[in-house]
Amino acid sequence: METELSKKLGVEHAIFGFTPFPAVAAAITRAGGLGVLGAVRYTAPDDLARDLDWMQEHTDGKPYGLDVVMPAKKVSGVTEAEVEAMIPEGHREFVTQTLAKHGVPELDRGEASGWRITGWMEEVARNQLDVAFDYPIKLLANALGSPPADVIARAHDHGVLVAALAGNAKHARRHAEAGIDIVVAQGYEAGGHTGEIATMVLVPEVVEAVHPLPVLAAGGIGSGEQIAAGLALGAQGAWLGSIWLTTEEADLHSRALTAKLISAGSGDTVRSRALTGKPARQLRTEWTDAWDDPSGPGTLPMPLQGLLVAEAVSRIQKYEVGPLLGTPVGQIVGRMNSERGVQAVFDDLTCGFERAVDRINRIAGRSQS
Repeated sequence: METELSKKLGVEHAIFGFTPFPAVAAAITRAGGLGVLGAVRYTAPDDLARDLDWMQEHTDGKPYGLDVVMPAKKVSGVTEAEVEAMIPEGHREFVTQTLAKHGVPELDRGEASGWRITGWMEEVARNQLDVAFDYPIKLLANALGSPPADVIARAHDHGVLVAALAGNAKHARRHAEAGIDIVVAQGYEAGGHTGEIATMVLVPEVVEAVHPLPVLAAGGIGSGEQIAAGLALGAQGAWLGSIWLTTEEADLHSRALTAKLISAGSGDTVRSRALTGKPARQLRTEWTDAWDDPSGPGTLPMPLQGLLVAEAVSRIQKYEVGPLLGTPVGQIVGRMNSERGVQAVFDDLTCGFERAVDRINRIAGRSQS
């Protein structure tokens, strides 16, 4: 499953695996792909350095990457406290009422609220990069638009390729003009922040729009046959995220959430602004329904929504409140029916790819069997 891009990066298979879990990212790299660690949850530089140290020790000298979030509309020059002060009191009351309706307990006295979505702020992302460039990362991906020009230049100075996600051809062209090396064409089916064009339509449009830049196919991909389809559409690899959530190496901290993912079908997700303020595909829950209800106050723009719901999400996850418990995940969740190791997932992907290639060869009359 080699392409020109995978050879350039020194990986065996053209599979790029995004994950917030270091153990999963390292396992992806060891299996022959390129593990890409999501950095958005690392608000403290020392925490990111600790996990990158761990990655160094567990990737057998093979390449890996980092994914940051630097929005096109930046929040800079203000503190987190100043941003949080912008949240209307009515929205805080709505969170309190929704949690009370479902009997969600408070956190223990003095307990931190866990995951704070402040990585959207440029200052936080730049602190992450100050750490990251001390490590031999091979790829820097940005989830929300092209990084600033100085960040691209800095990455190139370190010999790091830069990728950016795009949900339409117009955005992909902007990435190319900004000096991006790789465009990730992420379709509507994807988990997390995503646009409105399906992967099968989007990939060839982006390939044509940014030629000769390499393109990765993303969105709803979780089988080798789908990877083969992406390559047939002109992509030079596949970007997979959701499929790793139910691997044995993933650390969701919730057996109830893992069970919910395993039992979910492909129709059990929704694009909602409930988590971050931008449309993000996630499991549909009574939490997303509450925020999407026209009778409610509506969501706030990024990063206000993320700051608003951070403690609530921590409480829902800690106490595993079933009706509210969810996570970003793509429509591929319908195929995530069991817990398996990353290597087992890779084995299925490569076997499925071989089956697809053999099928096409038979159709074209080229099969040797």
